[in-house]
Amino acid sequence: MTSPTRVYLARLAGVAVFDPNGDLVGRVRDAVARLRLTQRPEIVGLVAEMPMRRRIFLSINRITSIDAEAVVLGTGTLNLRRFEKRPNELLVLQELLDRRVQLDPGGQSGAVVDVAMECSRGGEWALTRVAVREQTGRLARRGHLHQVEWERVRGLTGIADARGTANLLAVLEDMRPADLANVLQDLPDARRNEVAAALDDERLADVLSELPEHDQVEILAALDRERAADVLEEMDPDDAADLLNELPPPEQDVLLDLMQPDEADPVRQLLKYSPGTAGSMMTSEPVIMPPDATVAEALARIREPQLSPAVAAQVFVARAPMTTPTGRYLGMVHFQRLLREPPADLLGGVVVNDIDPLQAATPLPEITRRMATYDLVAMPVIDQNSRLVGAVTVDDVLDHSLPRDWRDRDAMTAPTETPEGIDG
Repeated sequence: MTSPTRVYLARLAGVAVFDPNGDLVGRVRDAVARLRLTQRPEIVGLVAEMPMRRRIFLSINRITSIDAEAVVLGTGTLNLRRFEKRPNELLVLQELLDRRVQLDPGGQSGAVVDVAMECSRGGEWALTRVAVREQTGRLARRGHLHQVEWERVRGLTGIADARGTANLLAVLEDMRPADLANVLQDLPDARRNEVAAALDDERLADVLSELPEHDQVEILAALDRERAADVLEEMDPDDAADLLNELPPPEQDVLLDLMQPDEADPVRQLLKYSPGTAGSMMTSEPVIMPPDATVAEALARIREPQLSPAVAAQVFVARAPMTTPTGRYLGMVHFQRLLREPPADLLGGVVVNDIDPLQAATPLPEITRRMATYDLVAMPVIDQNSRLVGAVTVDDVLDHSLPRDWRDRDAMTAPTETPEGIDG
């Protein structure tokens, strides 16, 4: 193996893993150590996350190169069985970062910020050093950072006391919400709730939208109600409504009352629709503009970074008011059409209105059929007075068409092994 003799593991988080041909396999998410009575914990492998959020185990013996830039495998034959920790094993980043420990001699207390592994002359990797930051008790001053031998640290194994989340969050900071949601599902419930509570409202809202319903409910229940309402305000109204639908009606009412009225009102409206209909899955905040707006103004609007690709793919044209329910719905313009038209042209002159909008009661199978028929990524939803009340996007349709537990890692199945490579 061609590698540095010492590797700090927090720096490996997110590093790309390549097969011998240079093809990307996945990214490192953790390291697995085996605890031993009289010796330092032995590193037995890494946990890598592959496409479709599947986590697999990579034996340390199959790795030919490992550093902070890339991990390279010596074989393309992988066991694709979902990783499960065995007894007497330790997930280094998940279980050690932020753990409260004490240093010998002296007994100074601190928190683990990183752990190093080293390779012996015999090719065995073991945990050898721990980076611990002292607790000063002063808000404005960071404690001294100690890098000490594994044996000098007490409290690295066993049940952890209450601990912080700063160092684990630093490792997870650059993850996409879906990947972070995947990490949270692997954490013990108490640790998962600690990490979730430490996220800011907007980040937590994005992550909740990527979790199975039962995890969403448990995390929300662990927050105080004021904080829970703040997080719901940051969610898209349709996602907030889906989450609230999992709660008892009295709890729904409490949280809606705590939300700002302008944030709660669209959620209340969505909760009135029957499950499995266009009304229940639509977003009530699509891009809406008047017919006298220009193409240039529409292009500027869909460039706004907070819009998802599906929502930004088209502009809906309606009479005032421009919030749902709008005035009379006139039609829509796809962003490709906007790119082909002169910037000064008016939307009213390029609008497409030859596709019948959905009604709020339109069932999912009909929505799917019509979107597939017309190759659409979104369809308008109108009420009986032809007012635009929302839009169903392709991601909404996928979310409601897949099995209810499709986000739940415990429900995922995978082939156990592929002899020719990793594409099985």
